[in-house]
Amino acid sequence: MGMDLEAQPLNTLDRGRYRRKVQRCLDTLARMLTDGSFSFPRKNIGLEVELNLVDRELRPSMTNTAVLEALDDPSFTTELGQHNIELNVPPRPLAGDSALQLEDDLRAYLDIAATKARDTGSSLAMIGILPTLKHEHFDQKWLTNKIRYSTLNDQIFAARGERTVLAMEGVALPGQQPERLRSYAESILPEAACTSVQLHLQVAPEEFAAHWNAAQCLAGLQIALASNSPFLLGKALWHETRIPLFLQATDTRPEELKNQGVRPRVWFGERWITSIFDLFEENVRYFPGLLPETDAEDPIEALDAGQAPKLTELRMHNGTIWRWNRPVYDVVDGLPHLRVENRVLPAGPTVVDTVANAAFFYGAQRALAEAERPVWSQMSFQAAEENLYAGARRGFDGQLYWPGIGWIPPDELALRVLLPLAHEGLRRSDVSDEARERYLGIIERRCLARRTGATWQRDYVLRAQERGLDREAALSLMLGRYLELSEAGEPVHTWSVTD
Repeated sequence: MGMDLEAQPLNTLDRGRYRRKVQRCLDTLARMLTDGSFSFPRKNIGLEVELNLVDRELRPSMTNTAVLEALDDPSFTTELGQHNIELNVPPRPLAGDSALQLEDDLRAYLDIAATKARDTGSSLAMIGILPTLKHEHFDQKWLTNKIRYSTLNDQIFAARGERTVLAMEGVALPGQQPERLRSYAESILPEAACTSVQLHLQVAPEEFAAHWNAAQCLAGLQIALASNSPFLLGKALWHETRIPLFLQATDTRPEELKNQGVRPRVWFGERWITSIFDLFEENVRYFPGLLPETDAEDPIEALDAGQAPKLTELRMHNGTIWRWNRPVYDVVDGLPHLRVENRVLPAGPTVVDTVANAAFFYGAQRALAEAERPVWSQMSFQAAEENLYAGARRGFDGQLYWPGIGWIPPDELALRVLLPLAHEGLRRSDVSDEARERYLGIIERRCLARRTGATWQRDYVLRAQERGLDREAALSLMLGRYLELSEAGEPVHTWSVTD
């Protein structure tokens, strides 16, 4: 989705041509997997962070073009909404003190971005959903001015044939009644409300299936331990409201197709896999193209000539199917490689929390992927999917399923099972003891305190309302304090709800 499109209308011939080209790309990938065409010198990791821009009143600031021009750094790029930018931190190996360096680098990038944003009258907000968003911010005019975004918007609405429906049942604040959201949008900009952290891990082809399956098993726990998106359009909803919001914002299905069981484009999946090919083949079989533009490359001819094919159409298609754990094919310096892209985590609350979430994921994922008896051989795929929604909806108050244990709260599952595995996985990855203890220690203390960004936001807003503020004023007050604490940098489990 980093690629832009040509400024010309799409027609019916484009779709047929695109479908054939995607299939040829898929055939090429199959041959590459069989022939051993992939480079794998080491397990590099990568991280992307999506950020909000806010004005002095803490409302969305539609200034991403000005901020990016001021930054003039290819590490920063556009996102769907004009109040968003994205940071792509350069990849690196996981071993040694790399995580400590990642923390320093991420903080340095964000400090520079914050300075440039201030020059345009804006501030950065690293949070899962900006709580001051209003319905007016979903107007199509606030799409970032790039052809791929407007085309994607038009194609999704053409496929669905009706407005975006936003409908959610919230989890009640303590002592309150559950809140419900019923709203509509005339654009896909509700997707821009979902700002996330994406973790990448380069893996060898023969190891991909185990790492993807392990990531699927971890998704529900990841969200429960790191939820940071409890408010949308003034309502207290899920602890991680990004999960249902992303699904609804990009849904190409009217109700009739949902009733027929047609798959959504924001997708957990439906089965454990044995190869990365399974995922790309599902993409081609189940999902029509949204951005059906083709290039001139014949991927099989490129492969025969000893080149790494770009597989442009297959990659573009993959970028319009938003799996929570996405397969990635990429070419860097002329060498092809494969990555698992983990997409479940929200942005924030702090740099150190972000790196701790990453360390937990990489460590636990490796331990599960290399286990003698894989955990996914002991649990149904449906149980892993139910964990995703349970963790997103209720956070630490959810109940997750784990083989050999049954139903268990997320904090207890982490403390008893997954944190010891994460320690072992990081040891096997040659991560330094200092880095391992620093970041997994933060996850441990977060579990003991049962404090995430979401619980802090919910508690702060509730206290503000008990002092007589209405919801809008409470959200604004909370966001102001959140930004102060986020910039100070202490991990969220130490945050107090009393000023």
